[in-house]
Amino acid sequence: MAETAVGSAGTRPRVVVVTGASAGIGRACARAFARRGDSVALLARGESGLDAAAAEVQAAGARALPISVDVADHQAVEAAADRVEAALGEIDVWVNVAFSSVFARFLDVEPEEFERTTQVSYLGYVNGTRAALRRMVPRDRGAVVQVGSALAYRGIPLQSAYCGAKHAIQGFNESVRTELLHDHSGVHVTMVQMPAVNTPQFGWVLSRLPNRAQPVPPIYQPEVAADAVLYAADHPRRREYWVGGTTAATLIANAVAPGVLDRYLARTGFKGQQTDEPRSPDQPANLWKPADGPDGHDYGAHGSFDDRSHGRSLQVWASQHHGAVGAGLLGAVAATALAVGRKGRR
Repeated sequence: MAETAVGSAGTRPRVVVVTGASAGIGRACARAFARRGDSVALLARGESGLDAAAAEVQAAGARALPISVDVADHQAVEAAADRVEAALGEIDVWVNVAFSSVFARFLDVEPEEFERTTQVSYLGYVNGTRAALRRMVPRDRGAVVQVGSALAYRGIPLQSAYCGAKHAIQGFNESVRTELLHDHSGVHVTMVQMPAVNTPQFGWVLSRLPNRAQPVPPIYQPEVAADAVLYAADHPRRREYWVGGTTAATLIANAVAPGVLDRYLARTGFKGQQTDEPRSPDQPANLWKPADGPDGHDYGAHGSFDDRSHGRSLQVWASQHHGAVGAGLLGAVAATALAVGRKGRR
């Protein structure tokens, strides 16, 4: 049976909160929801990116509410949720995207840096989910979308803090989901596991690598990720979605032969996450403060890998159209059987 859309734009414009909305996947999500006519609250620290994102939402004809907030501060997140409902109305969808990280070997990451990454990239999701559910559960409707990663299942070198946070989000989301299922709640939580995406993070995450950091190809544009988030927000009953063929392949390989994948990543993971260009000593680091301050640079949704990035994913389409894929496979099987039968009769 096909899943029915929950709170889709076909019923009424929704109120959507997007954390990390000033750049990257969050920025692309804010644009996508706005094009649907949803009111969008944009949460992030960087004011330049927030103002630019709000202008894009308004240009699409939707209401925008930019709020400068550190998602690691649970009280600030609660206050932001109150502002959203006072200004835009009851929250229908909450999308957790905000994160920070450190590119370095584990022993080169200072304890304070690891803690800060965990506070933002894991507890930021916890804080956002709590704020959303405190408002949604009494109303018995709403959806929370956790923007995850293939790294929620598969750790890789040079990203121990980020991988740890994504693994934590995975377990946290499953726990919350089972509680909501136990209560037969009309509120749903789901997770979207992302592949390598062309976002500005590779130019502003704190790095101690000798060369510039890069996503491991194949790389997808943030709009591919945003489309998957929109679909998940409309269909949040599914426990999770995978974006990109590499995500599916990685998660399957990790389930079948994790030890083999350990050794493969040990051989390839260091070089594969760096370009041939030396890292600039002036590269910004957004771990402690936003890279786009009040007078800073607006980084937008895209990183510096446009020429190597894909604007669509066949795997995403297939995951969202199981009926069509199944019918196509059945048709192919039937056609093959018919051809074999005719050949046998000849």
